[in-house]
Amino acid sequence: MMREIIKDKAIVQDGWTVLRLAEGETADSVAVAPGQVIVPLPVWLAQRERLAGRNDIAVWFASDEQARQLQGDISRFSLLAVDFPKFADGRGYSIAYNLRTRLAYNGELRAIGDVLRDQLFYMQRVGFNSFATRPDKNIHDALKGLSDFSEKYQAAWDEKNPLFRRAQRPAKTTAETA
Repeated sequence: MMREIIKDKAIVQDGWTVLRLAEGETADSVAVAPGQVIVPLPVWLAQRERLAGRNDIAVWFASDEQARQLQGDISRFSLLAVDFPKFADGRGYSIAYNLRTRLAYNGELRAIGDVLRDQLFYMQRVGFNSFATRPDKNIHDALKGLSDFSEKYQAAWDEKNPLFRRAQRPAKTTAETA
């Protein structure tokens, strides 16, 4: 059964599965099933030779990993994901921002894990365009989180100029400046 995700501000069916290592499994010995699989970064690094020929592999980053670890291979992936192990862990925002700005990643960037409506607006600001929300939450309600705010004040990945640089103000008259 395909899961629904939010991608490019729409709810879509998704065929990707996320590989998580079970107790006792290691990155170099875990079997990667056929089909569209998002593997942990350590699995990609350990099994790169075996997996490099597949075009149905994506990689996910844990919150304590660095985007630059994938730098040489980044262009081969149409999908990268960042795991949010808990709502309060914000390190994934930095990983996403670095993928987009420093490493120029242009493919699908997905938030996975403990992803809730309250985070979506901010996640899209740093470069996420795809969200696998928590299964126990209503995805239709979560979609509304992308438009919770009508204006963006700060500069970010999705808006390079802060509001004060975008706002048109009338020129001050001589009487106002005196």
